[in-house]
Amino acid sequence: MNRRELLGEEYDELISHQCTTIPKERLYLPGPDFIDRVCSQSDRGCHVLRSLGQMFRSGRLAGTGYLSILPVDQGIEHSAGASFAVNPDYFDPEAIVKLAIEGGCNAVASTLGVLGAVARRYAHKIPFILKLNHNELLSYPNTYDQIYFAQVEQAFEMGAVAVGATIYFGSPESHRQIQETTKAFKRAHEMGMATVLWCYLRNNAFKKEIDYSTSADLSGQADHLGVTIEADIIKQKLATNNGGYKALQNYGKTSDLVYTKLTTKNLIDLNRYQVANCYMGRSGLINSGGESGKNDLADAVATAIINKRAGGTGLISGRKAFQKPLKEGIELLHAIQDVYLDASITIA
Repeated sequence: MNRRELLGEEYDELISHQCTTIPKERLYLPGPDFIDRVCSQSDRGCHVLRSLGQMFRSGRLAGTGYLSILPVDQGIEHSAGASFAVNPDYFDPEAIVKLAIEGGCNAVASTLGVLGAVARRYAHKIPFILKLNHNELLSYPNTYDQIYFAQVEQAFEMGAVAVGATIYFGSPESHRQIQETTKAFKRAHEMGMATVLWCYLRNNAFKKEIDYSTSADLSGQADHLGVTIEADIIKQKLATNNGGYKALQNYGKTSDLVYTKLTTKNLIDLNRYQVANCYMGRSGLINSGGESGKNDLADAVATAIINKRAGGTGLISGRKAFQKPLKEGIELLHAIQDVYLDASITIA
């Protein structure tokens, strides 16, 4: 099934959209020379540039400047039973890494336990991203906090090219998480590894008549804080609405120009604002694939088109791929990658 058949009228709307907010000429766009053109201007050390190069030169998207990453830390984040019962093969760490390799991914992101269990066999075959902190749901009652399960030195010893971490921006614990992750990212850069930050918003106050944790204005500011601590790659949920600052009284600061000039209601424009907050694309924005549902293939392809046309750097999609039989998971990952390989899908 081609993309037009898969998405119907939505495909034509996404492909034909022209961005009139922040022009693409103002962005640092992905491309084969992204590391030389953009990253090499920064204070990143030679070893960090090499680590980034390993990711950008791996998988089916090698040499394009785009990334397709398989993240599987849900065994902690959502519990192993909830995540893997539908496909028990993925209780085995090797199945996770094999899916990433056979799915043509640039890298695999997972826990200390998962990657450590198979590091000697696979660390030289696909770039590893060791996720350092997690939210665990065994504590009673459940709480939502990111706690460090691993240290930067362990990532280095197993041969990882990058470390990842999550900050729940907007949460009561965010100040501690920012401080912890700042130190971890500094150490990772000193040791020559790249850094990937899950810039998620979490606070019940963000959920009103709609869920403003995916609003462009609030998530864009989370992205901006992420690049402030020198995250090389920002992982963010797709922006689906706007006006989070307006919905919350006596909270934060913004400008009306964000809503009248820098964004529209179009999803591509909302995500263009996210890219802008990543220092105009100097740090790559990758959008998450989200949880698995009834229309995973269509949703994944649409998200990839939105990310690419907005000026983003790729997708990091896990549950939509590993909660399926291996063949279907590979097909979904390839469908995402095919969007970035298709030269006819241009920047809006």
